[in-house]
Parts: sequence; structure tokens; C-alpha cells
Amino acid sequence: MARHVARRDPRAHWILLLLGLVLLLAALTLNGLVTGLAGGSGPAVGGGAGADAAAGVPKQVTSGGPVLRLDRPEPVDRTLPDRTIALTFDDGPDPRWTPQVLDVLRRHRAHATFFVVGARVNEHPDLVRRILDEGHEIGSHTFTHADLGGAPQWRRDLELSLTRKAVAAATGREVTLLRPPFSSSPQALTGPEYAALRAAAGSGHVAVLADRDTKDWQRPGVPAIVEAATPAKGRGAVVLMHDGGGDRAQTVAALDRLLPELTRQGYRFTTVSAGIDAPESMLPAGAGSRWSGTALRWAQQGAGGLAAAMNVLLGIALVLGVARLAVQVVCAQRHVRRVRRPRHRRPPVTVPVSVIVPAYNEAANIAATVRSLVASAYPALEVIVVDDGSTDGTADIVERMRLRGVRVLRQANAGKPAALNTGIRAARADLLVLVDGDTVFQPDTVYRLVQGFADPTVGAISGNTKVANRRRLLGRWQHLEYVIGFNLDRRMYDVLECMPTIPGAIGAFRRQVLLAVGGVPADTLAEDTDLTMRVLRAGWRVVYEEAAIAWTEAPSSLRQLWRQRYRWCYGTMQAMWKHRHALRERGAGGKLGRRGLPYLAVFQLVLPLTAPAVDVFALYGLLFLPWSSLALAWAGLLLLQALTAGYALRLDRERLGPLWSLPLQQLVYRQVMYLVVVQSVVTAVIGNRLRWQRMVRTGEAAALVTGRPS
Repeated sequence: MARHVARRDPRAHWILLLLGLVLLLAALTLNGLVTGLAGGSGPAVGGGAGADAAAGVPKQVTSGGPVLRLDRPEPVDRTLPDRTIALTFDDGPDPRWTPQVLDVLRRHRAHATFFVVGARVNEHPDLVRRILDEGHEIGSHTFTHADLGGAPQWRRDLELSLTRKAVAAATGREVTLLRPPFSSSPQALTGPEYAALRAAAGSGHVAVLADRDTKDWQRPGVPAIVEAATPAKGRGAVVLMHDGGGDRAQTVAALDRLLPELTRQGYRFTTVSAGIDAPESMLPAGAGSRWSGTALRWAQQGAGGLAAAMNVLLGIALVLGVARLAVQVVCAQRHVRRVRRPRHRRPPVTVPVSVIVPAYNEAANIAATVRSLVASAYPALEVIVVDDGSTDGTADIVERMRLRGVRVLRQANAGKPAALNTGIRAARADLLVLVDGDTVFQPDTVYRLVQGFADPTVGAISGNTKVANRRRLLGRWQHLEYVIGFNLDRRMYDVLECMPTIPGAIGAFRRQVLLAVGGVPADTLAEDTDLTMRVLRAGWRVVYEEAAIAWTEAPSSLRQLWRQRYRWCYGTMQAMWKHRHALRERGAGGKLGRRGLPYLAVFQLVLPLTAPAVDVFALYGLLFLPWSSLALAWAGLLLLQALTAGYALRLDRERLGPLWSLPLQQLVYRQVMYLVVVQSVVTAVIGNRLRWQRMVRTGEAAALVTGRPS
């Protein structure tokens, strides 16, 4: 109703928001891939891969040596000479175990080959450099410890390419040796694994399997690891061990025993390449590989930082949500004890009351609104309907009713605040009740609403707004929101003495208070919030009367809901900024500034703004966390919300039936609400002025004259 000059609502930010969420999901996905790394090796020699599984693997390979060159028409295999051992370590580098393995090797003057996971290289590049500096060899174990035999070709290529880049960024060199994860000996190769190794040979990789698989990842005990690593009859061997992926204490202890024992038997310990007299496997990396590897490391580190930040954000939001609930429940209990069992009975308030109804095109509900007011069980009541330039005959409807005690004032369209101020000036009583034109009162509403004025420190009173049109799903969601959020919050605000908003649907004021604060302000879109904050800063108490019930018509479509909440949110931000100086004030204004404003900022602005990122984090959880854990967590949160809703409904003496719609509310309605906040904040930041978004009335509130909603 208020007139504002406005540019077109901004829309480019939706593209930016979507792009940002996609990038966030991509970063979290990268983090999920590199942090959920598995470990271990494949089946033991002769472990029963089976003839079917080995189909497609040449017999020359399954019966040959562990070092395979597969870039030629016929595979070439190599074995290590007698009394030559190439110790190989998979799944590192690990910040705890790799240094211990290196210390043991250095102490016994032995060299080895480390098959590193690219993602872990990015996390610990200093360890990779130490491996090379101490004369060891590095090979690839893929970027995320992926099963190459079960991965599509694009994933295989990506795993090997990213690992090469990671090593290049850390060392300036590129790897050519490859050990596929979950592999063991040539005899255990399956057809898909062999095909993957053939494809990898096309990019210059030489496959390295093992003669001896220690299965140290199973932690079978130090003696078992030593026995499994010892070749029979002085033969040479490639020995598979692990320096990462889990607790490797047994591996380190076994290594410290194995090296001196086999050295005394005449064995030498060397790298794979040196063991087969091959040229050095690591090649100088080009500038492109080094730079792209560095960018990859930064991206991985950034993704890890984002994931950590999201965990912190989720933790903070959870703590704040639980703390909010605890404060609400405690304050609600105190409020109930105070209002339902008052210690001191004051004389009833029966002084004249003027009810002011601003109306602009309210033909659908105005007759019901006025009839409900006239039917009030209050001894001295006048009703003033201020028609704000309606074009649907609103004023004519009221005049034709010819009801005693009802006056109609007409004015050119100037906005709701102007209409309210017109009614305030014309009112004869010292107590004023401000009512929207789509609201229906119960017979005892006015009486109950004004009883709080028996306390001379009370300047204004908020009533209890309820949704009239709650038969459809959208109405039920709003009904739950009004009961759980709005009215539970108002009980808390009352106890903490920082009520920021008296709803336009039902509020009572002392006339002297309204005149002292300059009437209803017109420079924000949330004139009810702005006015309430003015009253508090003027030193008056603002309280909540749960028994003063007003039935109002809520938006019946998502489009209308969006418009209403967009205006509410934008106007609330305007009012918060306008009254920001309350932070430094004393008395009632200070309570608003240091209690009410921070609460609004956190729970109506900051947390809703983070909600899209939280939803993306939830999608990330669906991809990388056990579904059972997610289902349990979601069910727990939903149960907590249901208990809160049930408690709030019970306080308001409402039925528990609408609780069935709560899960759907969390999946649909919540997203609409936080997108409204995003739109409002963007509008405010770019300096746009929002028009008043009027809701189309359907007349459902009028039905309350004859019946209550179910």
C-alpha cells in the first residue's frame, strides 16, 4: 500500500548464486574424493580370482614377473635377480608413518620405491621431496586410490594425469611407474585390471605388481609380515608393503627386523628401476605440468578449507538452533506462568477503545472484519475504517452495512501508514487497536488485548495472529510458522523485554505513545516493526497477549507468499538499520538493541543466508557419507522440530494434526523463505527501493464469522 519508487528487482544474482553453489558442490566433491581414500591390496597369490575373472589376461603375464611393460603388441615382463629385493610402499605419504619408514630405511642404508596417492602428495609435498632426497623412487598409486579395473576410461585417465601433476608440482619430476590400487601379484590380475594397465601404458606408465604381498594392512602381526616379505630360496622379489592408509606400526617394526636379517643373508635392497637395471623412472616435468599441479594443490587445499568451514558453520548453526530452542522453551514457560497465573489481579480495563482499520481494496474480507469488531464483547468501542483510495468499493460495502459505532473515512491512496495516521487523528479514545482489513476478531479479542494496559509502564500490546486459510498445504505450513516461529518468539521477546514487532493484524497502543513517537512511520516497508521499535526506544514496555486472537488471511499461492515475505524481510532490514543506534542506548531501547536486533540479525538474516550452502553440504553428504547416518541425523532433527512444534501448538491450544506436513515444510517452504532473504539482501545492497507488494484476497478470512478453521 505504501508508495515507493522502485527499479526492477535485480535478477543477475540468481545466476551468481547458482554458479557459487555449483562451485561449492564441486569443491566439496573434490574434498570428498580425496579425503575418503581407502587402502589395502588385492587378493593373495592364487587367491582365487578365478578363470572367469582372469579372462583376457595373457598367460605370459600371469606366470611372469611383476614389472610389466604393456605398450607393445606383446607384453614384456621383468623379474628381479636373486637376492635383490625392491621394497615398495603404497598409500602414502602419511605424516606419521612415512617418516618412520624413511628413518628405518636410512638407518639400514636401504632404498625403496614409494607408490604415492596424488591427493596425499598435495597434502604433504615435503614428504615426497624427502623421499627423493634420500635416494628413493616414486611411482603413481592414482590420485584418489581408485579401483582402475572398475573405473571408466575418463576416470582412469584423470586419476593418472592428476597424480603426475601433483608429483610434478611437489618435486619438478613426473612419474612413470604405476601400481594400481587393490592389486597384488600378476597371478591375481583380472581382465578389467589388465585392460586398465594396457590403457595406462599408452600414456607412458610401466605397471609394477608384486611377488610378495605382506598384507600388512590387515595388521597380522610383525612375525607374519616378516615371513610374508621373505623370498624363498634366495630369490629376488618385489615386496608390497604400506606406509599410509591406516595404522602402520607393525609395518615399521617388521621393516626394522626384516632389513638386518636379510642383509645378513646377502640380500640387497634397492628401487624397482635399479633392481631390473632400467633407466631412472622419473623424468623432468615441464612447466605446464608444474603450474597445473600447483593449481591443483591450491584447489585441493581450498576445497579442504571450504569443507572445514562448512563443518564449522554447520556446528555453529546447530548450536545456535539448539540454544534458541532452549531459550524459547524457558521463556515460554515463564511467560505462561506469568500470564495464566498472575500474582496480582488488577482492575479490568474497560475504558473506551478506538479500532482503526486501514483498507485498500479489501472488499473480500472487510464486511467480515467489521462485523467481528462490532460483535466484540467490549463495553465502549468505536470502529474507524480508513479507505485508502480503494477501487473495489471497499468503503461502500462498509457504509451500506449501517452498523452502529462504525465510521468510514475516505482519502486518496497514500499508503497504509498514512491511512493509520488518519485514523489515529480521528480516534476519540485513548486506547487504540490497529487492525488489518483482512483480519477477523473473536468476541473477546479486544477485551483481552487491552487488559495489559492496567500496567502503566506498558505502551503497546501484541495479539496472537492465527492463519485462517489453513486447509491447503501452503496454509498449513504458514499456520505452523505462525505458531512455532512468530508466537513462540513473541513469548520470548516479552520475557526479555525486547519485542521488535507488533503485527499489523492485531496490536494495541496508547494514543499518547503513538503521538509521542510521531505516529506510524512511512519510510520503511515494515511500518509495524518500525513503529514497535520506536515505542521501545521511547522507554515503554511492549508485551504479548496470547489470548487476544486474530484470524488473518495468509497468502494462498507461492507467488503471493514470496511478495509478502519479500516486503516483510526488506522492511525488517530497513527498520533494523534505522534503529541500529539502540545498541548504545539504555533502558528499553538498549534491550532492543542488545537483545532483539542481534537475534533478528542472526536468525532472520545471517543463518537464512547460509542456508543454500548448508543444503549443498547436505547434498555432499548424500554423495560421500553413509545414508544410514544421514537418515538418522535428519530424523533426529525432524523429531526435535516436531517436538518443538507440538509444544508450541499445545501452548496455543491448537490441534496437533498439521504436524504431518512438517517434513514437507522443511523440503519446500524453508527454501522459499531463505531465497526471500537472499533477494531482500541483494535488493538492499544495490540500493533498490522495493514497492509495496499487495496480496490478492480470496475472502477466506470472512468464513470465520460463521466457523473456525480445522
